[in-house]
Amino acid sequence: MSGHSKWNNIKRKKEKTDGAKAKIFTKIGRELAVAVKEGGGPDPASNSKLKDCIAKAKANNVPNDNIERIIKRAAGDNDADKYESIVYEGYGPNGVAVIVETLTDNRNRTAGDVRHYFDKFGGNLGTTGCVSFLFSEKGVIVVEREDLDEDKVMEDALEAGAADFKADEDVFEIYTEPDDFSAVREDLEGKGYEFVTAEVEMVPSTYTTLTDEDAANNMQRLLDALEDNDDVQNVWHNWDNPEEDEEE
Repeated sequence: MSGHSKWNNIKRKKEKTDGAKAKIFTKIGRELAVAVKEGGGPDPASNSKLKDCIAKAKANNVPNDNIERIIKRAAGDNDADKYESIVYEGYGPNGVAVIVETLTDNRNRTAGDVRHYFDKFGGNLGTTGCVSFLFSEKGVIVVEREDLDEDKVMEDALEAGAADFKADEDVFEIYTEPDDFSAVREDLEGKGYEFVTAEVEMVPSTYTTLTDEDAANNMQRLLDALEDNDDVQNVWHNWDNPEEDEEE
């Protein structure tokens, strides 16, 4: 649930331990429940927010039984926890831009936790808008390259309404305008494509490289602490980690 859509980040997500997977399932379950309540009910045909969440859940290998159970419970439980969406912005070590998206039933607890992580690992929590101007909201759909034909995938993506297409040795990255994301994803789904990830992300326009080893270690610890918090749904940042690039 982090960073930009570099393949190494995705691979790390896919290789996480069962405990980490359970935490991802919990976070996505919370998103599904909120989508049912705020998006217009339990039917994805009339609730596009829920439809997008279901696609994200499937890309993260959440079992269909889990998805159906969460939707059913959210639709019938009027006393469920009322989750509030709060976005925090701040700086990691050496000014790395960080956006933290949360869903919380206790804003004081979440704000305290997020501030603590930034302070502990050499960053500082900022005010709303302090770093978001460095990011653009984009739909990002990632497809494993495998034995797919690049020209065919690009043609299908652009025909579906994608704004941009990038290929590397492992994956194809398909970018859309946020409003076009659902339609493009559904079109590609209908053509039989399966996704490694499919969601609207905050994509940085510039990246920051940390040459100091301590700063890089603290940045990684900050990201790990944020992602380990149940209230944190997504962490977007503009850290360009050269070690990760070497792993690609």
